[in-house]
This record gives sequence, structure tokens and C-alpha cells, in this order.
Amino acid sequence: MKFDQLPLPAEVLAGLADAGFSTCTPIQEQTLPKSLSGKDVAGQAQTGTGKTAAFLVTLLTRLLASKDSVNRPRALILAPTRELVVQIEADAQQLGAHCGLVIQAIYGGVDYMKQKNALRDGADVIVGTPGRLIDYLKQKVYTLKGIEMLVIDEADRMFDLGFIADLRFILKRLPPFDKRQNLMFSATLNHRVMELAYEFMNMPEKVSVTPDSMTAERVEQLLFHVSRKEKFPLLLGLLRRDGMERTMIFLNTKREAEHLHNLLNANGFPCRVISGDVEQRKRMKILEDFKDGSLPILIATDVASRGLHIDGVSHVINYDLPQDCEDYVHRIGRTARAGAEGKAISLADEDGAFFIEAIEDYIKEKIPTEWAEDELFVNDYVRTARPKRVQDLKRDKPGGGRTPDKSRRPPARPVKAKPQAEAKPAAVESPAGADGEKKKRRRRKKKPAGETPAE
Repeated sequence: MKFDQLPLPAEVLAGLADAGFSTCTPIQEQTLPKSLSGKDVAGQAQTGTGKTAAFLVTLLTRLLASKDSVNRPRALILAPTRELVVQIEADAQQLGAHCGLVIQAIYGGVDYMKQKNALRDGADVIVGTPGRLIDYLKQKVYTLKGIEMLVIDEADRMFDLGFIADLRFILKRLPPFDKRQNLMFSATLNHRVMELAYEFMNMPEKVSVTPDSMTAERVEQLLFHVSRKEKFPLLLGLLRRDGMERTMIFLNTKREAEHLHNLLNANGFPCRVISGDVEQRKRMKILEDFKDGSLPILIATDVASRGLHIDGVSHVINYDLPQDCEDYVHRIGRTARAGAEGKAISLADEDGAFFIEAIEDYIKEKIPTEWAEDELFVNDYVRTARPKRVQDLKRDKPGGGRTPDKSRRPPARPVKAKPQAEAKPAAVESPAGADGEKKKRRRRKKKPAGETPAE
């Protein structure tokens, strides 16, 4: 189906043309006829299939059809992560370039007052994470009374990240569900997600596209069994052999990600790390460098596995296999997007091998296994020190660990020597009693502390 076959305004068609979109993807083809007619939709599709464009086209069309002179938000898009909010806002600006709507992203980690003033000035569409939206809502910076359309993206991730209480807080302050249109999209529509849909949506129609195939069709998957000590030598050999021009490497912990970052940079592979505690502006700069090709390798924890659309990612490497099966799907979904081809390589060490069976059950297919030849391992590489743990850093600080720095203790007070006790005189025998025996001295018993004498 072509987009021009749908009842879309000229402004929206112009935005689609600017973005290079002419033909609907399967999720868009099944969703748009229903959503454009005003129905609520709960959509499921694998990552990278055009879910964002599906709800943005509907949102823009609805807002253009009903003009509102009141300066207040008319549409709300909720997403679980900052990166996803930024991505949705960029797509909305592109598709809505000819619509004359004010689109504002609200998320943490950036200028607080700048976003606050932008909301006060007025916005037609708000794209945000729940936390900061609630913060401004409690301060009455904006109101939700005029919301005509609600979109929840990556609803399953809202549960995973613990945002469900915040999400319900916002939903309860919206107009009644039959007074607005509701769209919900996710890679998985499990029981708890559908329960939320039936609670806050108006008889939603469920749309599922290729649910039997959890991974993108054009992703070539490969699995290497390797010991923990041999993971980096194998990774280095793969990078040198395949010449991966734009690669994402996923790890489970920030400390290991920093260690891998130091190793790769020391061995001639420039890379950067994004994780949950990287400052937001720095994180966005790293992503921009990776998107424009100036940064060939991006190391990330699972904060970057959802919602990021980066064209031309040739390889995804699971340096650590994820403990959550869904995270595996979202990680490898960073490549082979929008019909392109890509390769996903996983390194299973002694710990990661325990997650393989659950992952294969979830994706409903076996991951092809390849055994690396000895020549592929690079052992003459530059080694770097592993970053210290938080408790180690505290221990290094003065007074911060179990063994405080003795040099910082105050000087000990001089101890006065006790005078030696004088020699006691020899015991004098007591006079003999009438019976000729010596009288024995009776010791006085001490009363216990706190005991009052008997009356």
C-alpha cells in the first residue's frame, strides 16, 4: 500500500516525501486504516519496522483535522528512555515539518528551566519520559485537560524499567478514554501490557505483525563459545578480519563496558561508551558522532538497545549475552533496519552459556554456532588495568574503607605511668580466740549496683 492511497492531508504527505517514505511497511499497512478512522489500536511488531511513523502519521492527521486555538498540549507521546524520546521528537519534526505544529521533547538530564519555559510558551505535541513530565505537571506548568491523542511507545519496557506507577499517575489525569484516541505500540504485547490497554483504552483493536518471527529477517546471527579470558582476543580478531565499519557492542555492566573501551582504544579501535549514568548532553554527542560515521564503534549497556534508529549499523556484537531474552531481540534489532542487511555476533562465556536456551526458546529458532580457529585469536595486544569498583574507590579515600588512613588520626595523648604500689607489711596474726583458733577476717560483700538497701 502506498501512503497516497490513504486519506492523508497534503502536509503529512509532504513530510513523508521529505523523509523518503512512499510505501507502507506491514505494521503501517495494518494499523493506519484503523487508526485514521479514529479507533484505538494496540500494535505489536518487531523492532525497526516503522512503528514510530505509524503513530506519528495518525497523530498529525488528527491534529490537523481539528484546529484548537487554546494554547495547551493536544497530544502526548510517552516513551521509557531519553534516547527514544529524542528519536521520536526528531521523526515528528521531520514528518510534521509542513504541519505548523509545535513539538516539544521533555526528558531528564538537560536544561530544566529551558524545557519548563518551552512548556509554558505552549506546545501542541509533547514527547517525554514520565518522570520529568510528572515534575512539571505537579508544578502546574502545563495541563493535560486538552489531550486529544495519547501514544504509549514501548509499553513493555515501561514495566521493565519500573515506570508503571508513573504511567498510571499520568493516565488518570487525562480526559476520559472515550474522549481521546489511544495508540499503544510495543515489540511484545504480553498479558500485563494488554491489561493496561483494556484499562485505559477504548476497546482497542490488537494488531500483530509476524509475531512468530521475533528477530528481523535480514539479520545474520552467529554464536561463538569462548572462555571469559579469550573473549577480547576473539573480539579483536573479528574486528580485524571483518573490518566492521559501524559496530555496536553490548555489555551487561558499566564497569565492563569501560574496561572494554580502554582495551579497544589502546589497540587502535576508537570507540565511546554510553550507559545510564553518562551525562545526557555527552550521551547525545556520542550518538551524533556514531550516526554521522565519525565514530566507528559504540559500546553500550541496554540503555541504548531500544528505540534508536541508526542507519547503516553493519554489526551488533553481544560481548555479554543478556539475561533478559527480550533484550537480545532489541539489541540485534539495531542492525538490518528498514530492509537493510546486518550481522549479529554473540560471545557466550561460562556465564553467558546459561542464557542461550532461554533466548532460543524466545526467538523460536536456533542461533547458528561457529567454532573459532586458533588463528582468529589475537594474543599480542596491549593490556590495560581494569577500572576499580565503587567500593574500591571508597577504600582508597582517606577514612573511606575498613582500614582508615592512620596518618590522618589525631596524635595519641600521652599516658601517665601509674605509681608503683608500696610493699605491703607482713600480715599480723590476729589474737587467738577462746578456743585457741585464729579469728578469720570476714570480707564485706559489695552490694550490686543499683540495689537499694532494704528498709
